[in-house]
Amino acid sequence: MSNQPSVPDRKQLTPAAQRALAEAEARRQAAAAHAEAAPKELQGPKGPEPTRYGDWERKGIASDF
Repeated sequence: MSNQPSVPDRKQLTPAAQRALAEAEARRQAAAAHAEAAPKELQGPKGPEPTRYGDWERKGIASDF
């Protein structure tokens, strides 16, 4: 006999929620396919994209453009 608490039954998802989950999964798959097909950047910055917040960040210093 196990001392783990039982997991309560989950509520049934509405049709709208099921459609939203299916659409999100389709977007994830499309994004993954696009990322694989994108060419590799040559001589670009290492690490995260430096313009990801609308500023140019280089060595910890951010500047607007």
